[in-house]
Amino acid sequence: MKKAKEKSIKLLAYNKNVLSKMSFDILLFKKELSKAYQHLLEDEVQELKNWVLENFGSQYVLQPILIKK
Repeated sequence: MKKAKEKSIKLLAYNKNVLSKMSFDILLFKKELSKAYQHLLEDEVQELKNWVLENFGSQYVLQPILIKK
């Protein structure tokens, strides 16, 4: 489990980097955000959502958040 958590933390940082570069286009940003949600653990999804809100505003957040089952 520890290894999965470390991988997820690295993936979270990677997704933040990608999203920062995609912020010029809200549709592209949301597409990348949707992909990010599918590959993160639930607590990282919430952290990413909070990061998006702080850095880009509510118009960039996907509602509802879709997490893989």
